[in-house]
Amino acid sequence: MPYDIARVRAAYPALTEGYLHFDGAGGSQVAAGVADAVAETMRTAVANRSTASVPGQRAYEYVAQARAAIADLVGGVPEGVVFGPSATALTYTVARTVGRTWRPGDEVVLSRLDHDSNVRPWAQAAEAAGATVRWAEFDRDSGELPVDQYADLITERTRLVAVTGGSNAIGTVPDVPSIAKLAHAAGALVYVDGVHAAPHAPTDLAELGADFFVTSAYKWSGPHLAAVVAAPTVWEPLRPAKLIPSPDAAPERFEFGTPSFPLLAGVRAAVDHLAGLAELAGVADPATTPADRPARLRASLTAVRAYEESVFERLRSGLAGLPTVTVYGSARHRWPTVSFRVAGQTPAQTAAALGALGICVSAGDYYAYEYFQTMGLRDSGGAVRASVYHYNTADEVDRLLTELDRLSPRG
Repeated sequence: MPYDIARVRAAYPALTEGYLHFDGAGGSQVAAGVADAVAETMRTAVANRSTASVPGQRAYEYVAQARAAIADLVGGVPEGVVFGPSATALTYTVARTVGRTWRPGDEVVLSRLDHDSNVRPWAQAAEAAGATVRWAEFDRDSGELPVDQYADLITERTRLVAVTGGSNAIGTVPDVPSIAKLAHAAGALVYVDGVHAAPHAPTDLAELGADFFVTSAYKWSGPHLAAVVAAPTVWEPLRPAKLIPSPDAAPERFEFGTPSFPLLAGVRAAVDHLAGLAELAGVADPATTPADRPARLRASLTAVRAYEESVFERLRSGLAGLPTVTVYGSARHRWPTVSFRVAGQTPAQTAAALGALGICVSAGDYYAYEYFQTMGLRDSGGAVRASVYHYNTADEVDRLLTELDRLSPRG
């Protein structure tokens, strides 16, 4: 059955404004059901969490429903879901807490392919503890992150390995399960930045081998809220700095202050939206559609992956055919994201010219600091990034390619 892109797009009110959104890697548009859930919560009587009144009880329900939704999305358990304002903030919380257990001579393995939010918090925690940072390097031509190097990087002193589930700059999907296997053999924890991975395919923490997995809802049709997921047994020995009267139990002890109940309602609605995509797109047989949300998520995100790959291949091959465009990275396994430059233009100039035409892309280093430093591109403006999300179309790709060709300098 063909993917009904018109029905999928109709679920996103912002798309009616007519912009072409190739900026999903920086944040997707919000599904209608998500906006409705947030608005409805703000119109409903809700108090701070309390068992003494119905509004207080509702607050507990919003938190519980959001934890259950995230657990279903990534293959965790609700008791292991910690919420925070962003993936960066959550990673700092975990890094500072885990880092308190490190001693001089301990080691942390980081990757130069990662978003800086999965680099700097760990590097700074290591410096504070007197621990050593060891670096995994990517292949400059392909953008691959070779697994072989980890056998040498990980030692008996390794305490944590941080690695991306997908490069937000060039889309590379590292072999996280193999890296995690090496880390666990040495007794190290594995922290996976899943922000760029979770929107594009099913996620299973056990299959990845992730001890921690962080994701941001605004990258998959939801509100600006993030979650980091770990098994309760992983959280249990960790003690963050916190207020004395705040909860001592996990996961609450890692969450600071009163949460945003409307945004938590939006998280639950966003996960439900993702779970229903296969049905919405008409690629699921209603007679065989599973009833449970985890199975629906797997079916929907598998369908999303296939659709996005077809659209992205059109973009990738089209960019390769433009003689004035240089594309960075050619990894075999990648999420639908590409970075490039147009000859004779800074990335900011290219992005501004496309933006004036209603085509939204990103320009700069998108916080992939180590990648662009290694490539020698950061000081000259980084690159232009275009990413495909499940509401993009082949016609939009053709328009982007046409406009890039027009913007390209003529010899």
